[in-house]
Amino acid sequence: MNTEYLPTLTKESENPFGVQSVLNDYRMVMISRHASLTVRKEVFMGKAKFGIYGDGKELAQVAMARFFKLGDFRSGYYRDQTLLFAMQELSLQEYFAQLYAHTDTKVEPASGGRLMNGHFATRSLNDDGTWKNLMEMRNSSADVSPTAAQMPKLLGLAYASKLYKENPALQHMTSFSNKGGEVAWGTIGNASTAEGMFFETFNAGGVLQVPMVISVWDDDYGISVTNDLQVTKASISAALEGFKRDNEQKGYEILVVKGWDYEGLVNAYSRANKVAREQHVPVLVHVTEMTQPQGHSTSGSHERYKSKERLQWEVEYDCVVKFKEYILSNKIASEEELDQINAEAKQLVKESKDKAWKAFSATIKKELDEAVVLLIELADKCKGNKELTQMVHELRRTLNPVRMDVISTVRKALLLVRTEPLEVKARLQSWYKSQQKLNQDRYSSHQYSESEFRVDAVPPVEVKYSEEPSVLDGREILKACFDAILERDPRVFVIGEDVGLIGDVNQAFAGLQAKHGELRVTDTGIREVSIIGQGIGAALRGLRPITEIQYLDYLIYALMTLSDDLACLHYRTKGGQKAPLIIRTRGHRLEGVWHSGSPIGMILSSLRGILLCVPRDMTQAAGMYNTLLEADQPAIVIESLNGYRLKEKMPSNIGDFKVALGKAEILQSGKDITVVTYGSMCRIVLEAAKRLAQIGIFVEVIDVQTLLPFDLDQVTLNSIKKTNRVIFADEDVPGGASAYMMQQVIEEQQAYYYLDSQPMTLSAKEHRPAYSSDGDYFSKPSADDVVEKVYAMMHEADPKNFPAIF
Repeated sequence: MNTEYLPTLTKESENPFGVQSVLNDYRMVMISRHASLTVRKEVFMGKAKFGIYGDGKELAQVAMARFFKLGDFRSGYYRDQTLLFAMQELSLQEYFAQLYAHTDTKVEPASGGRLMNGHFATRSLNDDGTWKNLMEMRNSSADVSPTAAQMPKLLGLAYASKLYKENPALQHMTSFSNKGGEVAWGTIGNASTAEGMFFETFNAGGVLQVPMVISVWDDDYGISVTNDLQVTKASISAALEGFKRDNEQKGYEILVVKGWDYEGLVNAYSRANKVAREQHVPVLVHVTEMTQPQGHSTSGSHERYKSKERLQWEVEYDCVVKFKEYILSNKIASEEELDQINAEAKQLVKESKDKAWKAFSATIKKELDEAVVLLIELADKCKGNKELTQMVHELRRTLNPVRMDVISTVRKALLLVRTEPLEVKARLQSWYKSQQKLNQDRYSSHQYSESEFRVDAVPPVEVKYSEEPSVLDGREILKACFDAILERDPRVFVIGEDVGLIGDVNQAFAGLQAKHGELRVTDTGIREVSIIGQGIGAALRGLRPITEIQYLDYLIYALMTLSDDLACLHYRTKGGQKAPLIIRTRGHRLEGVWHSGSPIGMILSSLRGILLCVPRDMTQAAGMYNTLLEADQPAIVIESLNGYRLKEKMPSNIGDFKVALGKAEILQSGKDITVVTYGSMCRIVLEAAKRLAQIGIFVEVIDVQTLLPFDLDQVTLNSIKKTNRVIFADEDVPGGASAYMMQQVIEEQQAYYYLDSQPMTLSAKEHRPAYSSDGDYFSKPSADDVVEKVYAMMHEADPKNFPAIF
């Protein structure tokens, strides 16, 4: 048998219940079952840290795989190994390479060892960051471990098919879609259907009528918690009966089938495929009476919480057992023939596992051997240093060593010989430094794009104005920009609450739905999680969505999807997938607890991997949108809430000028003190600077423009070299974004060498802003606060010329 990719399943043109079709499925089921059993053994032998497996779910997955076409996408569950095997997008050796965390993407293509086993992904991108032809692959979006987190982007993967089908301007993109004929296949465990992300996505799918098939693997438990404590009526299909379509109303096709019923499963997936692919109707396939023979994972035993009767039932209704009974009762094969298939499957799994372990351990052994040679050499030069000799001895004795064992030993050795002459330890130091570079690539690369399409590779284009430019509300600047974007790029579409008919709550899309159509500028329900998911999935399929979250405060609804999926997508696939989604929102100065948000520290801490743009006005925002749509990275753009009706000049090149992201801008030169800020605070600091100049204090005001990336040209450092003093001002809580900016400048840019005064921050109060103008004044930094903060620093430096105010 081929030890690379596993044999294809039955072609649709063949008899689905013919002898060869059934035996191919049985072979696949047995291969996957032995793979699961082997994972558990490898973990208990200490060769892997953790194991999770798809045993008990095999039969439904071979049935589904029959209908999974080239170009289709999966957004699934970490028990889907059989499906991936059957899709021919995962070999057994790759499966075990992930278990061992092999860091080579050619060996472990899903993540290069970054994801624990059972977390699958196909590589949508070439090594240079360009797209592969997704229509030549069966695609799997990168798995997300938190329960139901795979659901939001499933909606977007299916929504992309709707756009490719209904928008003729996209139908030339034949490497991404064949006129929208692709199905998005989603899988989820029964207990995870209790999550809000599932319900929100399910509802949105019914509203949008997109071609997605959601399979619920139902084994009656969520770890130890039974269905009656998870879902109304203890059945997700019963609970969702109201979503079922009828002759008068659109909705879902809902199918219920037992996980051990081979013919029922094949027929169910045949029906699901036909309805979703041909009619663009979403389908729920509730697969009941599944089992989990080895329990949840290697971390526990299901014998602790399942009764003896339940455990006995699971033995009898194991899909492998029932499938064998089906084959024998229908005289498709003899017991001897099935035993032979089973033996071959077991042997294939063993051979593949051994190859994967040999390949993984060989890379570690090579580095270990190199380190040992250098450590022995070092010990000899240090006159037989006993501690070094003992280190070598312990390293050689390590059972199943990993890279950490090698590198940690070397670091301890270098610390031990720190007083030795350089020539004694130079070779080991050199080796260690070369390993640092390799390990940076293995474990820390691709947090952000490294392709020629990354934002800092997009050349800026200067904004231009006519001799007598129109002076308009800021919202009109944005509207003209979005109009130009939609005109030039059919891949771009915009979705969000109130974006369409009324043109968003601040009118930056006013009239654009009427001009460009509902497919391009689209209203959604109030459902932040699935709005983001809709964007992620569509971006994974080559489109360029702009998803609007109406207010920055509401970003919290979607924070987990942004953090656990989008922000780490490029990293966790080691550059194998990208979703250049733009999230448009608005925040900063307004009034009240819930519409004046500036939780930037929260965003910075949880969304590394997503660019964070904080434009001070709408012209800057427009230039950022133009830049981002030429780049391949996800980003959040936070427009200033109180800037939409402030007057700005209309650029003559509104659709073409590009702001260089990561480039700070000096808004006002000064010699005495540097104030670093962004967004709406820029106007407040500039007002304060004008007042301070009247009393002889000249402030240099810097707008960082983007927080991720941050001041790549070290504009702030160069300013501090001149002023020797700095204040970081923003509207976040104390210790939030102001502390982040201080860390970037003082530590990363090493500005502490040039400071004559303690660096300071100026931020909002710890509480959310109180309502009314007074609430804003006493909750967030005002121009008065900036004046007093700057003056206090100058008083400390020169009390004679700047006596204390209070």
